[in-house]
Amino acid sequence: MHHTIFDTPVVNTLLRALSLAFLKLTGWKVEGQLPANGEKCVLIAAPHTSNWDLPYTLMVAFALRLHVYWMGKRQLFGFPFRHTMMWLGGIPVARETSNNLVAASVEAMKAAQGPLQLIVPPEGTRGKTRYWKTGFYYIAVGAQVPIVMAYMDYERKISGLGPVFHPTGDIEADMRAIKAFYAPFKGKNADQFHAE
Repeated sequence: MHHTIFDTPVVNTLLRALSLAFLKLTGWKVEGQLPANGEKCVLIAAPHTSNWDLPYTLMVAFALRLHVYWMGKRQLFGFPFRHTMMWLGGIPVARETSNNLVAASVEAMKAAQGPLQLIVPPEGTRGKTRYWKTGFYYIAVGAQVPIVMAYMDYERKISGLGPVFHPTGDIEADMRAIKAFYAPFKGKNADQFHAE
């Protein structure tokens, strides 16, 4: 994986302090921690309903001392922002074309030498959708890494890392269980999030 802001000790330390201060001043509480086996893992990012999710997610990542990469639509990576977005941990995704993103993500996770927490929003979009994509599930299974249920609740101003989810192989039952965990959380645009 490419070099990110999370590999930059001085900047990382400064941004962690600023993130903690901002979250505290604005009333946000950060909960949870990576599990013992979570150095490499897939983080479900839900609900995802706003552009504000990215800056808050990065602040929470700094607060929890995570080393995150996140997937975003390739349009976010156009000139002159590409290098900045990549430095922030971004991975451009062409959502409109068929590609081998799951297989590439599995190989990248297996090949990574250090910590790597891959953030994947199951809705695949900030817009209103009832159907969740299953890429996060297959990436975790293929790379043999845990799935950690990360959340952001704008109504209660809490964000963090929830429990580890262990896939059973029954994806329909597993998706129901995952969605049940996320049902109480409210995104910034709550009417756009459905976890039923």
